[in-house]
Amino acid sequence: MKKYIAECLGTFVLTFLGCGTAMFLGCTTPAGVVGTAIAFGLAVVAMAYTIGGISGCHINPAITLGVALSGRMTWKDACGYWCGQLIGGILAGAVLLLVANTVAAQDLTGALGSNGVANAGGVWGACLVEVIATFLFVVVVLGTTDSKTGAGNFAGLAIGLSLILIHLVCINLTGTSVNPARSIGPAIFAGGQALKDVWVFICAPLVGGALAALAWKGIACDKK
Repeated sequence: MKKYIAECLGTFVLTFLGCGTAMFLGCTTPAGVVGTAIAFGLAVVAMAYTIGGISGCHINPAITLGVALSGRMTWKDACGYWCGQLIGGILAGAVLLLVANTVAAQDLTGALGSNGVANAGGVWGACLVEVIATFLFVVVVLGTTDSKTGAGNFAGLAIGLSLILIHLVCINLTGTSVNPARSIGPAIFAGGQALKDVWVFICAPLVGGALAALAWKGIACDKK
């Protein structure tokens, strides 16, 4: 149970700090894009060294899927992780709404930092972007955390930096999800188009995570 609670906490922190930065810093200027990308990456690094020893710090259903498909965890634990992550994302969405309705600062995203498909050319363009981005991200996660060839204590740093890079590429296309829990929470409370499009940011990252697991199985070193 502690693992699932840790995943809930970690996902809350990632969603609140990442989407909160997007909301109040904005993503329409280079400074806003860079700042938001750094916020998401640093949140992952912070949580990796906070709860990594408890749950492994997935804080992302796509990562959990990739890890489960790689045989590194049981499906029972995967379901517990998914529940914790979704609860954490939804709680973060609720708190973001509360903050947006309380403070004088304007939500510059207009939708609690939710993801969108318009700048990617529509649904299929957004799906393509998110599948590719999540694939790359989960490959980094699986590689750096591999018990035989991984980066050890530096894994959290490598993962956080890779998330920054992915956000720099994708923020102006989809808002960058690569994480269904991060997308679901804000979308529920933003409503409107964000909620209508949220299925893209559930399905595409999961597909990317599954493909990453298959790819890593093919390239991972099998040392005896």
